This record gives sequence, C-alpha cells and structure tokens, in this order.
Amino acid sequence: MNSTIVLAQEDTGNPILNISVFVIFIVITMTIVMRAGKTTKEASDFYTGGASFSGTQNGLAIAGDYLSAASFLGIVGAIALTGYDGFLYSIGFFVAWLVALLLVAEPLRNVGRFTMADVLSFRLKQKPVRVAAAFGTLFVSLFYLIAQMAGAGSLVSVLLNIHEFKWQALVVGVVGIVMIAYVLLGGMKGTTYVQMIKACLLVGGVLIMTVWTFVAVKGGITTLLDAAVARHAESEYAAKLGYEASAILEPGLKYGADLTHQLDFISLGIALVLGTAGLPHVLMRFYTVPTAREARKSVTWAIILIGSFYLMTLILGYGAAALVGPDRITKAPGAANAAAPLLALELGGSIFMALISAVAFATVLAVVAGLAITASAAVGHDIYDAVLRDGNSSEAEQVRVSRITIVVIGILSIVLGILAMKQNVAFLVALAFAIAASANLPTILYSLYWKKFNTTGAVAAIYTGLITALVLIFFSPAVSGTATSMFPSEGGGWAFFPLTNPGIISIPAAFIAGWIGTLVGKPDNMEDLQAEMEVRSLTGVGVEAAVDH
Repeated sequence: MNSTIVLAQEDTGNPILNISVFVIFIVITMTIVMRAGKTTKEASDFYTGGASFSGTQNGLAIAGDYLSAASFLGIVGAIALTGYDGFLYSIGFFVAWLVALLLVAEPLRNVGRFTMADVLSFRLKQKPVRVAAAFGTLFVSLFYLIAQMAGAGSLVSVLLNIHEFKWQALVVGVVGIVMIAYVLLGGMKGTTYVQMIKACLLVGGVLIMTVWTFVAVKGGITTLLDAAVARHAESEYAAKLGYEASAILEPGLKYGADLTHQLDFISLGIALVLGTAGLPHVLMRFYTVPTAREARKSVTWAIILIGSFYLMTLILGYGAAALVGPDRITKAPGAANAAAPLLALELGGSIFMALISAVAFATVLAVVAGLAITASAAVGHDIYDAVLRDGNSSEAEQVRVSRITIVVIGILSIVLGILAMKQNVAFLVALAFAIAASANLPTILYSLYWKKFNTTGAVAAIYTGLITALVLIFFSPAVSGTATSMFPSEGGGWAFFPLTNPGIISIPAAFIAGWIGTLVGKPDNMEDLQAEMEVRSLTGVGVEAAVDH
C-alpha cells in the first residue's frame, strides 16, 4: 500500500458523469469557436477580433481573461487551508486590476494596435525594443500557462479520481492539446466568445455556491467562520502543522512564521499589485474595441464582475474549510486546487460538482486561449514581421508563424505544467505576475510618462527585470528544495534564494536599470513621435485612423 491516502471513489463524485459533462461542454464551446473562426481572415481578426466587440462584450471577456484557474481553484484552496493569508491573493489580484486601469490601460489602448510592444517601441528604436518586449511577453505567458495547465490537471484528476502521477501527467497533456486546438481554430474572435460565456458561467456558478454555502451552514458569515474553525480544530492537518484552529482567522499563518516568510509576503504583495499592469494578455483585450468610450465601458463591466467574484471567494474558501475540511482537501488529487470542486460535491452532489468543474475548465480554456494568442502575436507580429522581415511580411505569413508559436509554447507549458502539479495554482500565477511587473511594467510606465526615456533604458529595464526574476525563481524553493517544488527534494536542491517570489528584488532592479540606462544611453532624438505618443495616449486622437489603417 503506498503512502498516499486514497479517497473512496464516491468522495470525488461519479467519474463517468463528470467526464460526460466535460465532453458535452467541450463540444458546445468548440462549435462556437469554429463558427467564429470562419470569419478570421486577416491578422487583425486573429489578434484583436477586428476591434469589433462592444464595451459590454469586452468587459465580460476581460473578466473571463483575468479570472483564471488561480482565482477559482487556487484562492479557494488557499483560504481553506491558510485562511486570512490565502485571502491576500484575492485582495492583491483585485487591487492590481485597479492599478492597471488607473496607470496604463487607456493610454496603452490609445497608442498600440496589436501588442504591448507596439506601445513600447512607438517612440524608440523598433527592433531592439520589440525583441526585448517579445521575450517579456513570452515568459509571462509561459509561466501563466504553466499555472493553468497545473490547474486543469488537478481539476480533471479530481473528477476522474486519478491519484497516480503518470495518469495525471497524461491528463495535462490531453487538456493542453484541446486548448491548443481552441486557439488554432478560433483566433481572438473565438477566444473572446468563450471568455464571455465563461465569465457569465463562472460568476453565476460562484454566486450559487456562495448562497448555497450559507444555506448549508444554516447561518451567516459568523456561523460560517465558527464552523471553519471547528473543522480545523479536529483535523489532522492542523495538528501536523502545530497551529491553533483559530489561526485561520488571523494573519501570519502562512507568511508570519519568521522574517523570511514576512519578506516573502511583501514580495508577493508587490508582485500582485503591480503585475496586472504588465500582463500582456489582459492589456491586449483593450485593442478589441473600436473606441476609447467602449474601452471605458468595458472597464466598468469588468470591475463589477471581478470585484464581486473576489468577494465571494472568501465565502467559498471558508465554506470549503467548514464543509469539506482540510484533511479531505489535502488528500485529494490536486490537494489545495481540489477545494472548490469538493465543496460543489458537498453542496449539490455529483451533478453539481460536474457542472461547476466544467465551468472551472472553461476558466482554464478561456485564459489559456488569451495567453496563447498574446504569445503568438509577440512572435508573429513583433519578431517575425517587425524585426526579421522589416515590416514587409504578409498578414497570412504573420498568422502562420503565430499558429506555429501556439503549438510550441503549448507543448512547453504542458511539460512544465506536469512538473508543477503539486503547487497551488494561485502561487504559480503570482510568479507570472512577478515576471510581468519586473520585465514589462517599468518600461511601460517610463514610455508613457517619462519624456527622456530612451531605447537603452527600455532594453536595460526589460532584460534586467526578466533575467533577475527568472534566475531568482530558478534558485528559489518554488523550483527545488521542498517536497512540493517542481523538482521535489527535502532540504536539498539548489534553492539558495530563500523567498518563493522574486518581486521584492527584481521589480526595483528593473526600474533602476531603466533609469540608469536612460541616463547613460544616447537620446533617440524622436521628439515628433514623443509628442504624437503623448497626445494619443492622453486623448485618443488618431487611434481610429491607426486601427483602420
């Protein structure tokens, strides 16, 4: 008998029913994607859906893009196991969205056309900046994809009650292939429709679960918290870790043990709050609407949906702690990532669990599709067309290169997602946020708001932030040195950097590098483009003409 404690089959519902609901859902969404994909004829259709979506539609799609597997699976699991400290992810993700809106969303939309690099290279030297920005986009997208793949693998493993690693790895591979097919067939139009549907289903499903949780505990928030504390008090999980049951209501359970953990929390907070403003797949959504007015309208809808969702994750997290319990969560396939599906099973039985899990799967599909398109645009539009072909490639060639990129980055994310399956997906997404805040955000802010900023500063900021973040992640406990690392080892490995998130070092390093690079580098002498960029970013004048062109 192996040391893993295996749950009885009924504890994860009926596998046949679960997979049947999945197949039905995949067939329906694939049909929608294929119908939308038939209208994808030009590069603008593939990358931005031809800027043909309304503000309401785009608001739903933004919420669908932003509310990832980390938001649903990871945060609910983190709150169920670590309480208050787990809810910090919800707070960070939501506050980050507000920072992105206030600082970069509309100026980026007014200046760019397809990608983040369009903005960064607007008044700088095209080739070096586009290559650097493309690398930043690719690594952010890859780390985000790893989290989604790990979440999808955990989710399907729970549904099929799979505990053996080799079968879980196979599940991740199959899920990855399905996701690649979605993007290749549908482009941005198909992706946007899936994201809209997913946003409605996810927020609706979470709302039903929230109400049902209060019904199940027969009381309000106080009754729910008391039940969560009581369930933790009798758990092996709390006894093994040696903390008081009430600790799940107090800060510090995960990040308060010592100075290293406290610094890790500060690093996480910085990465979460600043990361969204550098996430290329979220920012790219602002290019899918025809006017600045529609962009602002889409923001309003996105805030309503995203804010409501993150408030409800608190109820679901403590609901999972109270009704499912930490022991059952940690022993399930996917561990913390299984908390939300198991809560659905506890509330409404196998059918409800299958439906909620299908919604969670839609969450993964929608986010992965957006990420894949963003990564493909970075290669097809920024590197192949602007750098390798000097802007002379045809749109058909760009789309073909982009499709090849989707396949390559999809395979990479499958392999790395298999290695990361033991990690909480909210934690994995936090790494992507750290890379985005390090590699992309300093250059975006400097480009938009510092007139003296030049090409040397841009390249220095991007590469310094990107390389610093990647090196620190590689030498952190996230990759080696613990039982849940990508390469598991107890007290060994190569983790000389003690923090799991590099943001506290890599983000300031990128800002400093951009500043120093600008001071020592030669001016670009592009005052006319600087003036045009400033007018467009603040007023939107000339945007529609650029889009039509």
